[in-house]
Amino acid sequence: MKHSWSISICITLFCGLACAQSNDTIAKVKASGEINMGVRESSGALSYALGDGKFGGFNVEICQRIISNLESLVGKRVQTKYIPVTAANRIPLIQNGTIDLECGSTTNNESRQKQVAFAWTTYVEEVRIAVRTSSGINSIAQLNGRNVAVTAGTTSVQLLRKHERASGVDFKEIFSKEDENSFALLESGQADAFVMDAQVLAGFIASSKKPADFKIAGEVVNVEPLAIMLRRDDPAFKKLADETIAGLSKSGELAKLYDKWFMQAIPPKNIKLGLALSDATKDAWRNLNDKPAEAYAKR
Repeated sequence: MKHSWSISICITLFCGLACAQSNDTIAKVKASGEINMGVRESSGALSYALGDGKFGGFNVEICQRIISNLESLVGKRVQTKYIPVTAANRIPLIQNGTIDLECGSTTNNESRQKQVAFAWTTYVEEVRIAVRTSSGINSIAQLNGRNVAVTAGTTSVQLLRKHERASGVDFKEIFSKEDENSFALLESGQADAFVMDAQVLAGFIASSKKPADFKIAGEVVNVEPLAIMLRRDDPAFKKLADETIAGLSKSGELAKLYDKWFMQAIPPKNIKLGLALSDATKDAWRNLNDKPAEAYAKR
């Protein structure tokens, strides 16, 4: 009995150490020499596929700067593996260790903070609706009886339903796996509107065959802080990510990266989004924080 009890204690201690190490991204990367970056294939200028297995975007480049600082910390080169994720699987893949950081377009909110951690906010998004120019839709109220394209795993449609102008408005949701599929529904006429982050909508409109056929219309549905997603209970890696973002903000490099991805022509099609830096994003950079969306709603 005593011997059995000793073995049990040893197993418990070992398991405790293993669990403690499992969330230590820096130790994991130092041992393996690899880091897995979760990226989106079509999240506007924040994170998107360039082709040939390459990815770019504002948040992708910020994550590359984080990894560069991580290399300095561990004292060796680190191989970055880019792993495409979707809105539906990004949180589980962070939790189970498949990816070490997610560099897409994820909203930081109270519900998600119970599952994952977020670095300091790098971009504050306005959620809007895109419609066909010929649709006559210019407000949320005009969505009554219409079909609205929604990307599964996003918060956009819930926010639309909660909007004060959506009271009594009855629309049907059509779900897609990815943002590009949702926009395709709008292009084909299967959906009358697509609700999503404004920069994502602007990207799809700019890259469509006939940009003049689409517009961003109606009221601002919501303002949301977007941030790089990390595992919970890993303060050392969060500190590294936060310090990287703080350094980029202080040096003015963050503003240069914004100009590069949102104001200039970007690859692979050399399309220019022309989305000026918002006051909300400027404020987030001046007052770096990881506050959830609910804190913005209370302003």
